[in-house]
Amino acid sequence: MKSIYFKNFMMTAMLVVISFFILGTSIVILGRSFALNQKRDSIALEATEISKAASAFSEENSDLNAWYLRLIISSLAKSTGNHIFITDLHGVVVSSSDMDVVSPYIGKQISSSIMEQLYRYGKFQKLTTLDNIYNERPYYIVALPIVMENDNSLIGYIFVGSDCTEIIDAWSSTSSFFIATALLVMFMAILLSYYTSKRQSEPLLEIAAAARRFAHGDFAARVADEGREDEIGELTESFNMMAESLEKSEQNRSEFIANLSHELKTPMTTISGFADGILDGTIPKSEQDKYLATISSETKRLSRLVRQMLQMSRIQSVDTPALLSRSFDLSEVIMRTLLTFEGKITQHGLDVDAQLPEERIVVRGDEDSITQVVYNLLDNAIKFSESGTAIGISLWKQGGKAFVSIKNHGETISPQELPFIFDRFHKTDKSRSLDRDGVGLGLSIVKTILNNHNEDVTVTSREGVTEFIFTVKLKTGKSESV
Repeated sequence: MKSIYFKNFMMTAMLVVISFFILGTSIVILGRSFALNQKRDSIALEATEISKAASAFSEENSDLNAWYLRLIISSLAKSTGNHIFITDLHGVVVSSSDMDVVSPYIGKQISSSIMEQLYRYGKFQKLTTLDNIYNERPYYIVALPIVMENDNSLIGYIFVGSDCTEIIDAWSSTSSFFIATALLVMFMAILLSYYTSKRQSEPLLEIAAAARRFAHGDFAARVADEGREDEIGELTESFNMMAESLEKSEQNRSEFIANLSHELKTPMTTISGFADGILDGTIPKSEQDKYLATISSETKRLSRLVRQMLQMSRIQSVDTPALLSRSFDLSEVIMRTLLTFEGKITQHGLDVDAQLPEERIVVRGDEDSITQVVYNLLDNAIKFSESGTAIGISLWKQGGKAFVSIKNHGETISPQELPFIFDRFHKTDKSRSLDRDGVGLGLSIVKTILNNHNEDVTVTSREGVTEFIFTVKLKTGKSESV
């Protein structure tokens, strides 16, 4: 298969060659024609004048080979540089402008075809040797009839010829120079086309090579960015951006699989070990209920992991415009979700500091998804709050958005941990021991849901107070309903 570089080069080269061929042919033909036309016009004018002079002379002396007429045409020939001779009606040369005693032209016969054409059309003009009368040197000939003015009788023909060798030689020299210049320019154009086509195809070849490396699992492959600002530069930049995105996705996938494997391995090992201990009698019957409870707890934990994984998969493929076309009362969602945690809050010995406005705050988004966000943040706050402290919940409006704050009092999250707190399966060592029921997906789900709504969530942790704040776009307009 021919490469795009070869096709582009061949197309450009053919275009250059055809253009120069058409241009060169036109200039050569038109140049030759222009030079001959200039000469033809001057000869035709001279032939007309000589024909009139010969006609006037013949009225007084009908002898066309008279010496005096020969002197006249000889004088005219010297002033113009042309050659003149006169023929009778049969095409026999009877007088010539050369003054040799024995003219080499007198007595020669003009071919019958030329005489027939001259008789039929009353004029003859052509670049010719007159059937070798001029010894194979081309003359531009203009021939006219000599007509008596008194009775319009035809008595002979006047032939005026000009040696066009110099014109043709000059035209040939000019044409040769033009052809040589055209060939040089054409060679330079083809060379430039070769270089340009090659330079344009190199990034494409690099992209193809990088794509093949991607196909073999090398996600670090990149195309060298030479700072081009054309379409090739945009393609290179887009490819590198895509490569970085794919590399990051592959890295996230690998980390996800590693984390998932780790999360699945721990409960499955526990379940398998305790089940085998019960079956082979290693665990005494008096303690089997305790270990069966552990097996049940780990089984439920696996179930929660699978359920949250399915939920994560579901919320990652949503239609954002469809989500934002809905609306609901955020105050009501927070109050309803808070009531579901009443038992846990009492069990942990916590208080609630709720600062919610009395007015309805209607926001855009999916009610079930935002309820999940509030639920996960409250659940996280309750798990890691110290007994006897208060869970803080605040809701306010600012700049076209609703802000929700959920804070708790407990262990401070280190600054090194904060950037990773929304990653899948991320847990600090401290939280692993305290949160046996968690699977490390709650905050990741929160982040994903808010991303789907084009919103954001932030976290701060200082002096034992950890606060999560997220935003939701307020509903505006009178035509929309909750």
